[in-house]
Amino acid sequence: MREQVRTLAVPRHATFEERANRSIAEFLALALESYGYRVCYQGVHRNVVALPMEGEGPFDLVCAHYDSVPNTPGADDNASAVAVLLGAARTAPPNTAFVAFNREEDGMLGSAEFVQWLKQPGAPTIREVHVLEMVGYTDPRPGSQRVPPPLPAFLLPRDTGDFLAVVGLGSGCGLAGKVRRAADGALGVPPVVSLQAPKALLCLAHDLGRSDHLPFVLDGVPAVMWTDTADFRTPHYHLRSDRPETLDYGFMAGVQRLLLATLAA
Repeated sequence: MREQVRTLAVPRHATFEERANRSIAEFLALALESYGYRVCYQGVHRNVVALPMEGEGPFDLVCAHYDSVPNTPGADDNASAVAVLLGAARTAPPNTAFVAFNREEDGMLGSAEFVQWLKQPGAPTIREVHVLEMVGYTDPRPGSQRVPPPLPAFLLPRDTGDFLAVVGLGSGCGLAGKVRRAADGALGVPPVVSLQAPKALLCLAHDLGRSDHLPFVLDGVPAVMWTDTADFRTPHYHLRSDRPETLDYGFMAGVQRLLLATLAA
């Protein structure tokens, strides 16, 4: 498991995006190492894994993907989630591990590889998984929030895009309830709408599986996705306009507070 953080080799003819991707992985690895974690690059897709210095698990896992769509700033998708991950890593409970996935935008390749790696001898044991996916955009205007088809509108008790959605499918249902209970007893956190449903719902509503929680869900690992609902709220999804000035940093701070409260529960 232990692999010293090192400078990643860059192919001679690498594109700007490839060089940037490696630079981000190095930045995250060094930052997490400076917080006191055991850090390594995992797999051919360069997932950045950070485990506590002490203990062998089981761990609660916090995840976010660090890649973005080419030619987009990626402020909400997914720098907002990476920022919350780094903030939480500074003060998380001692049984918490972190992983920054690569290549989510290419079909969750990094997280799929990671889930298979967890089955190998010597890999850490994971108890529950919190996947942060776009957690920085809000729109308080009435009617600004849409529901993923073909789900009925009554599943969302709010039609304004000012809440955090927590999606728990299959074995993640109980974990989604845990997040909601933590929100009910916490101060300075955003409103939470939790969706708890059987894994079979993915056959009808594919949008519920559009992030790195999906490989965990399919493998039966308790996992939830934390999200601002992506293109069902923000008009900047996968566009050049997904810039830092469009984010709600107070909302992101509330998400971080809720994450830490959930991990401590």
